[in-house]
Amino acid sequence: MSKIVPVRGIPAAVSTLLRFCFAAAFGVSGFFLGRALDLDVLALHLASSMWQNLFRFGSPVLGSLGFVVLSPFAQRIFERELVFLEEASESLSQEEILGCAAGFAIALVLALLLRFLLARLLAFAGEAGDVLFLLAACLLAASTMYVGLRVGARRRDESVTNSGVARRELLLDTSVIIDGRIVEISRTGFLEGVFLVPRFVLGELQTIADSHDPVRRARGRRGLELLTELTEQADVVVLEAPEQAELEVDARLVILAKERAACLLTSDYNLNRVATVEGVRVLNVNELAQAMRPVLQIGQELTVTITRDGREAHQGIGYLDDGTMIVVENGRAHRGEDISVTVTSVIQTAAGRMIFAKPG
Repeated sequence: MSKIVPVRGIPAAVSTLLRFCFAAAFGVSGFFLGRALDLDVLALHLASSMWQNLFRFGSPVLGSLGFVVLSPFAQRIFERELVFLEEASESLSQEEILGCAAGFAIALVLALLLRFLLARLLAFAGEAGDVLFLLAACLLAASTMYVGLRVGARRRDESVTNSGVARRELLLDTSVIIDGRIVEISRTGFLEGVFLVPRFVLGELQTIADSHDPVRRARGRRGLELLTELTEQADVVVLEAPEQAELEVDARLVILAKERAACLLTSDYNLNRVATVEGVRVLNVNELAQAMRPVLQIGQELTVTITRDGREAHQGIGYLDDGTMIVVENGRAHRGEDISVTVTSVIQTAAGRMIFAKPG
């Protein structure tokens, strides 16, 4: 059998077992297909007994070997579908899964009843009747499973509404994962709901972590480590999203947030503005950090260390513990000193707050 790379997400032991099962099933199928080909086609057109004997034993063997060679590729397709089904089911609630299963059970009962009622008509139609019945049964199963899925979703929404607890969906982008503050915010319990990480965001993180640039590589690995930490303490779901390779990651995030009516959690200023224009609710950790900084009033006295010179000749620059910059008039002469200052004005900008003060 040819060597083939296992699908990510499938355990090695399961992949090995599936490989033997597929090889056995395909080998037996190829054997009987080759035998049927010899009996129904080749033997009727060969006059020589030598060729008849050769194909009698050779056709089943060649058919079996040919199908065994194809079995790893069929196994790979099967494993991919298994992983996709597993990931898709993770986003379904218990009510939706039960509704889908109930719909399938109802479809089986209806199909048996339909078969019993139309037995004579199907017998009269022959093989065409069997094909039509199979198609009708598949259509019936798909319809009832969809109805069950929708009913389960409505039951879930009703239970959430009645309980008064809404599980908000928080869509994470790459910047907020690498930023890392979301882990600490989640640990405090201020953010409730399920964190959604789209597969393309996870792919972007992995690409950054594999970068040749050591700075980018360190940021990417930090993001993956923080995401693992967030997964251990909160409800995190890796979300499958439609393939839209022609769009940038930010655009795909905005579209996904609109489709799911989810909150977009980011620390990216530009993405924040674009999403807001598109009508998406945005939670920006930078804005949260700004809001949590202590409120300073004009006339309030502070003690600050002058660390460097200001833009003007007489100005000195200092910082509060939270990083807020303070411009001190006539503070250049006190560089390196701790001095008492009085707040004269506070200016709020897009980048944060600037505080102006004078020596007290």
